[in-house]
Amino acid sequence: MLAPLFLVYPKNSARTGCLEDLKLLIDWCKKTGNSILQLLPMNAVGSHRCPYDALSSFALEPSYLHQAGRKRVYSKEFKHFVEDNSYWISDFALYKVIKRSQRNRPWYEWPKPYKGRDAAALKDFQRTHADEIRFQMWLQWQLHEQFKEAKRYAKSRGVFLKGDLPVLVSRDSADVWAHREFFKLEFAAGAPPDAYCAKGQRWGMPTYNWEVIARDGYRYLKEKLKYAENFYDMLRIDHVVGLFRIWSIPYNEPLENKGLNGLFDPRDENQWEDHGRRILSVIVENTKMLICAEDLGIIPGCCPKVLEELGIPGNDVQRWVKDWNVRHDFLEPKEYRRLSVAMLSTHDTTNWPAWWKYEAGTVDEDLFKRMCASRGIDFASVSNRLFNPKLSKHGRLRWLDTIGSADILASILGRNKQDILDFAALYENTFYEKEKLWKKLKMAGPMQEDANRDLIEKALRITSDSNSIFAINTIIDLLFLTGAFKGAPYKYRINTPGTKNAKNWSFKLPISLEELLKDKICSRIKWVSSRSS
Repeated sequence: MLAPLFLVYPKNSARTGCLEDLKLLIDWCKKTGNSILQLLPMNAVGSHRCPYDALSSFALEPSYLHQAGRKRVYSKEFKHFVEDNSYWISDFALYKVIKRSQRNRPWYEWPKPYKGRDAAALKDFQRTHADEIRFQMWLQWQLHEQFKEAKRYAKSRGVFLKGDLPVLVSRDSADVWAHREFFKLEFAAGAPPDAYCAKGQRWGMPTYNWEVIARDGYRYLKEKLKYAENFYDMLRIDHVVGLFRIWSIPYNEPLENKGLNGLFDPRDENQWEDHGRRILSVIVENTKMLICAEDLGIIPGCCPKVLEELGIPGNDVQRWVKDWNVRHDFLEPKEYRRLSVAMLSTHDTTNWPAWWKYEAGTVDEDLFKRMCASRGIDFASVSNRLFNPKLSKHGRLRWLDTIGSADILASILGRNKQDILDFAALYENTFYEKEKLWKKLKMAGPMQEDANRDLIEKALRITSDSNSIFAINTIIDLLFLTGAFKGAPYKYRINTPGTKNAKNWSFKLPISLEELLKDKICSRIKWVSSRSS
């Protein structure tokens, strides 16, 4: 089960979930037959709250602290914690206190002595702000202790904790401030355009200078793994393809262009395989955690090859696990990759019922418009002959039932079929998508536009019945079995990639942890989980 800690809360409390609440989540995992609890990154975040754009690759988010600890800052345990984490703790604490003194401005807007890490200026600041700096260290120590206690509890309940290692870190972070040489600040990371994001994505974080990191013996990477090992049994590498090649957008590129005008780094695709293998080998060889990888999006062939070579499971998300070239249909559960984690949704996608209602059987509107413009096709004149306006929402275009072949599509577009092979591929892989899955799930009667509990449960069984070594579903998809979510499912979303708004990373479940533990659905979820072998 994937359950971001900020989604949950205890009964009669307005606060967000904290490290103590992990124990209730672990109990719910045990009660529902789930042996893995996956979290999103727990790193300290800025005002936008995005866990993948963190202020540190090491420091934990203070809002997850259960309550102030009683241990004193001059204890031997605290001293040992600071010594064991000397690689990052002093820089982070200093960064936090300077940042506060500068009214929370990013480090690259600080006065030159602080921005440039002038030794004399930093020493003087440390002397005059010693208590504040020590408090930041103490805070991280308390978080460390509470998280380790949660891991001990999970072990006692037979539940594994799976962490999430962001492939990038915020431009305004202690990491970048302290180790500027490890980053290419002239670029912003993102993703190229695809069928779900017509302009691609611009995340904004700087890309890595792996040559410099390598010359330092990859210590920066090894230290991340060392610290994460305190808390997790398993670790997901976010956007693993970024270790092979990262989509790099010139930092001064207009924001409205998103990821349109980027380039891959390294530029030479002949280097990608060795580049990714080298970094992933360092990861696998320097941790006891079981490494998994998020390998979604546009993936070069070398990525799955190296993951399989190193025994690293990727992600098989049901809505994308298809035969794209021949059958244009969803794969059977037995056809899923053995070395994979099967799931219905991710934290970056719509939940499964929302996908079913609004996205299945559709194409991205912006993408289709761009494809038309590139061929001199007037989108306005063909859209009503291709798409159903009543079923086209949230930037997705639903095909009309009358578009029964690629030949009909070509005729409406006014082009020779050979000239619109990309349109044809888009059509073949999305037309009647819902009907195909309805049939594959062996649902009775005519296809329904909304997902009922029976349909959701049968979709969940795809993951538990699959050939994949693991099945990890979001707590949101699981809770659609309870009837706790009211109204349109589209609003129940953790994050919309490539956007910055108040709705991202702020969603809360409509039911408390204690209520979850008492809900009768627990036995049904356990039955679904028990089918996994």
